[in-house]
Amino acid sequence: MSLSVRAHASEKASESLLIWKVLKDLWDPDTNPAGIVSLGVAENRLMHDTLSQHIHENLALLNEAFTYGDGSSGSKRLRESLSRFLNKHFNPVIPIVPAHISITNGCSAAVEHLAWAFANPGEGYLLGQPYYGTFIEDLTARTGAKVVSVPFHDVDPFSKDAVAKYEEALLKAKVEGTKVAGLVLCNPHNPLGRCYPRETIVGLLKLCEKYQIHFIGDEIYALSVWENTVDAGIAFEPFTSCLSIDLAGIIEPSRVHVVYGMSKDFGANGIRLGAVISQANQSLHDALIPVSLYSSASSLSEHATANILDDHDWVETYIAENKRRLAQQYESAVSWVKSQGIRYRPGVHAAFFLWVDLGSFYKSLHPDAATDDLNKTIATALLKHRVFLASGTAFGSEEPGWFRIVFSHPEPYLREGLGRVLKALTEL
Repeated sequence: MSLSVRAHASEKASESLLIWKVLKDLWDPDTNPAGIVSLGVAENRLMHDTLSQHIHENLALLNEAFTYGDGSSGSKRLRESLSRFLNKHFNPVIPIVPAHISITNGCSAAVEHLAWAFANPGEGYLLGQPYYGTFIEDLTARTGAKVVSVPFHDVDPFSKDAVAKYEEALLKAKVEGTKVAGLVLCNPHNPLGRCYPRETIVGLLKLCEKYQIHFIGDEIYALSVWENTVDAGIAFEPFTSCLSIDLAGIIEPSRVHVVYGMSKDFGANGIRLGAVISQANQSLHDALIPVSLYSSASSLSEHATANILDDHDWVETYIAENKRRLAQQYESAVSWVKSQGIRYRPGVHAAFFLWVDLGSFYKSLHPDAATDDLNKTIATALLKHRVFLASGTAFGSEEPGWFRIVFSHPEPYLREGLGRVLKALTEL
């Protein structure tokens, strides 16, 4: 049976989506000892028992949960709960109200909706390197939009000087015939695990205003910012939500949008609950209503999420303990890479990633090995030893050999994975 052109392209793309094959064969010491240890998927498993207990003790579904409820853009209760939560933790200049929020079944759907809403097919979105790899599919796969990658070379991508690099990429794209519709900023950053300074965010907002493009802030790791006691001598920026910046004289507010969800700060990728927060663009929310049917969150997910967010004392305790555990596991992962002499990007204090240069380490051990495609060589060796890491190639890394290690796992699982990584790198 023939497929449409777009379905055929998707079929071909599925062949390279290794992540779904990995997730079907995860290692478990008892039930699947031959499985793959995944330190490559952005999941936080450190608080699952705590989260599970709260959900089980408070679910208490009403019969309304078995209906279409308030519609496919999110229940009134959830949007009210999320408004209160965001007002408390994101310090918005203008208080967030339910009308500012559209609910989706995860942040990938939220990003895709925004990409669809602001770019015509063939138009582009600025994305700084390295970037979260799945942004590529989120922004382009079904919208027909493009990604305009922004290289920084020797410029710190978090510095105010990086703004000029975004402008260079935009102007280059324009010369090449690609109109830029927006800029996507992941703050805190995936995979570098740092927060953007307020002055850099303001600089990027001004850039968007200058060229009349949209600013999309992915702030899904906002509350996973913790104390780094390992990397001495580094100044750590606090998290600054773009919602907390007074936009007067900076950018037209209708062009500023934020994405948030339950996947990362609450370690609940599987709940599939995301949100678009846009405070001055009712046309956007109205445009999303007809297509929201295809991205609506389950009423069970909405109910469970509202129960969590409304339990304010529990949330405060949860966030504090999650930060403590993330800091502990970062220290464990850094201790390991240092003990092996593996170079890493220091200064992480947010999210759950360690950006490591496995390429240099591999070449030092195997100087005669063929390294025409270094990342592919290492990725193949890792899978041979039944461990999965995200390759920097998929993240637009400007240098070969870099990989992302996710350290937000219980210690026994993390140690098992790191042990396999070492075996893969040392054995030909």
